[in-house]
Amino acid sequence: MKKVIFTERAPKAIGPYSQAIEKNGFLYISGQVPIDPATGKLIEGEIKEQTDRVMKNIGEILKAAGYEYSDVVRCTCLLSDMANFPLMNEVYGRYFTENPPARAAFGVVKLPLGALIEIEVIAAK
Repeated sequence: MKKVIFTERAPKAIGPYSQAIEKNGFLYISGQVPIDPATGKLIEGEIKEQTDRVMKNIGEILKAAGYEYSDVVRCTCLLSDMANFPLMNEVYGRYFTENPPARAAFGVVKLPLGALIEIEVIAAK
């Protein structure tokens, strides 16, 4: 049976999806863009600030489901400009200091709300 995960400490979904779903020991976190959960608005700032906000949002969802960053096994990073990859990587790496998860990164034409980055995550217990 799947379990819907929701926390007020991360942005509410901006469409017909859940923040995360847990099933069979896996947690699937929907793509997170840099929305401030307190305001519901995209934060201002460049790629480093936006990546940090996304990772904090992911952290709150992980915590709400009883997981930690160390439980993350896969991430997909979507960037509106691949020139931002090195700076995104710098911030991202602060959250996965040991045994980082598998990952893919793609450049895309546009992201929701004009975000510079979106990250989706799979974690496992």
